Amino acid sequence: MPRRSCRDPNQRAKAILDQITGEERAAKDERDPAAVSLGSKGGKARAASLTPAKRKKIAKAAAKKRWENRPSK
Repeated sequence: MPRRSCRDPNQRAKAILDQITGEERAAKDERDPAAVSLGSKGGKARAASLTPAKRKKIAKAAAKKRWENRPSK
């Protein structure tokens, strides 16, 4: 299924007009420049810094939360 880029008919019309006239919109990079300069660390860096005991504690808490929300029969 194609992804819809514009929901508002006016925005869609402007996008079509820009394509026809050759005026492409420049993609805005809204990320924090300081964060971009650090690179992609995020979850990988966090996972590498966790001890096995801490990972186990986090996993147990997540499993408990999942089972807590499960409807009982």
